[in-house]
Amino acid sequence: MNNLSQWIRNRRLTATFSVLATLTIGILIGSVFSGRVHGQQSSVDSSDAAPLRIPDPVHLGNAFSLIARQVGPAVVNINTESTPHEDKTAGNRRATPQQGSPDDNGDGQGDQNDQQGNMQDFFNKFFGGQNPFGGQVPGGGDDDGGTRRALGSGFIVDPRGYIITNNHVVDGADKIYVKLASDPDGGPGDNGRPATVIGVDKDTDIAVIKIDTKEPLPTIKLGNSDGAEVGDWVLAIGSPFGLAKTVSAGIVSAKDRQIDDGDGHASQFQRFIQTDAAINPGNSGGPLVDMAGEVIGMNTAIYTQSSGYEGIGFAMPSNTIINVYNMLIGPDHKVTRGSIGITFQGELPAAVGRVYGFNSGVLVSTVEPKGPAAAAGIQPGDIIVSVDGTAIKGGDDLVAIIASRRPGSTAKLGYVRDGKTNTATVTITDRAKMIAGMLGDSPDAVAPDEASNT
Repeated sequence: MNNLSQWIRNRRLTATFSVLATLTIGILIGSVFSGRVHGQQSSVDSSDAAPLRIPDPVHLGNAFSLIARQVGPAVVNINTESTPHEDKTAGNRRATPQQGSPDDNGDGQGDQNDQQGNMQDFFNKFFGGQNPFGGQVPGGGDDDGGTRRALGSGFIVDPRGYIITNNHVVDGADKIYVKLASDPDGGPGDNGRPATVIGVDKDTDIAVIKIDTKEPLPTIKLGNSDGAEVGDWVLAIGSPFGLAKTVSAGIVSAKDRQIDDGDGHASQFQRFIQTDAAINPGNSGGPLVDMAGEVIGMNTAIYTQSSGYEGIGFAMPSNTIINVYNMLIGPDHKVTRGSIGITFQGELPAAVGRVYGFNSGVLVSTVEPKGPAAAAGIQPGDIIVSVDGTAIKGGDDLVAIIASRRPGSTAKLGYVRDGKTNTATVTITDRAKMIAGMLGDSPDAVAPDEASNT
């Protein structure tokens, strides 16, 4: 048996050495042949081969590229820094009007922490509650809980350095920096040119900032957003995820779109242009441009469940921007809106139309006892059908007309009571002061629904 085992082991060793020898010979033969092939390739004559050359650039001149070159220099990158401050009013807040705007919030009457909370509620819905910037997110902070940074976009409308952007881009910022499209990239430490806030309007999420300049800056022209139609081509320009000078194309997919702030509330001063042009975090404040190269909207928000583009974006119409801008650059640097001190139902109930034979107008719900409407004799249950002879189709019409009037001016209301048409002259008052009076000093006071207040 021992001899048999020894014989088997010897046979295994012999077979193993045979396999190794065969592999070694194969590798050597392959190397020789590959060397011969290499040598044959090197000896081929390629003197008749024509070298390739880079051709001269061909400018196809499509509308998108022409518009991008035209308006691009007026689009800027905005980055901000802020340091969290201790909340000294926690536990002693009073209710304020819920005026959720895309990415940011309220009326300016409540404290800053309420506003930040509303903004986070909005991000939870419109950016999936995620951090698209890693350690730097609009309204967010560094990993160490120190300086907070935000990124956004804007566009120059005055060669002296006046820039329009979103309020939520600069809200609460201690430092604001702007980089022009022509500014060189100076590296991580180069934040850009310091900017100052001229004025903000939280109701529409619009802000005006300014940078100092010794030379006139390139500007972009604002168009009339009422002329935009569903299906029109548009370009969104800005700095998504901090990537400056980014252009995306799409169409106007809807108009007069109202969105809520995550709590079921929506600002009555926000009616958006909806677009499928790619808008992402960082695009906020950038222009939405039509095929005439004019701004018809300001990119403000997206609807997403993944913190990125999912085909639906929202832009504040240029007509709203123009009206707000003109007030913010005025001596008071604020937006003043008119009010008559009523709340109303957003749509006229069908039963009212059946009884009175019409389906347009605004049904008054409540009247502020010390407000202009009460002084003019308006009562709950009245149906306002006109202002200064202009027919009122619904609540949006009434708010648009009254809010645009200056405090102290008058308006003639046409209204229906018990089937009879009447008129009353009201004196417009300051809306912000009216709401403050309606809230009173009680910490438990609740403001009227902003979607039905004027």
